[in-house]
Amino acid sequence: MTIKEYPPEVLNGQPIGAWTGEAYRRVVGAIRAELAVESLTQPHWWTLNHAAAAPGRWSRGELASRLATWEDLGLDFETVFDDLVGRGWVTELDGRLTLTDEGEAGRLRAKERLTPVLERTRDGVDPDDFVTAINVLRRVVANLGGDGDLPS
Repeated sequence: MTIKEYPPEVLNGQPIGAWTGEAYRRVVGAIRAELAVESLTQPHWWTLNHAAAAPGRWSRGELASRLATWEDLGLDFETVFDDLVGRGWVTELDGRLTLTDEGEAGRLRAKERLTPVLERTRDGVDPDDFVTAINVLRRVVANLGGDGDLPS
């Protein structure tokens, strides 16, 4: 897909909030639509990935605190955790969340569904430009009092 080119002085006058908001709605909307096929929300997805990356590390409270920064739907993380436990995708041992084999299979199915969205998001964007864009957004976030560091 091609888009119209504009001179830098025109682009420099564009409202970053409008463009980042529109990009957010489009990217997150596409992600949420694909996750919904698996009856998942983004907090489900984040939980599965955190549990997969660090089995037994996270308690419910710790993970809810960690993920709350990005949650914008007013979802209750307890409901998300209960749902994943109820599906048999996550277990709790000594109050710590661990992915089950069924959970890993579901996570991989969701990841497979999201791969084309992420590829489409970057289509036509030079990898160096993408890195620059991320660094610009990190700086904007930090300039406005947020945490510009990458999530760990």
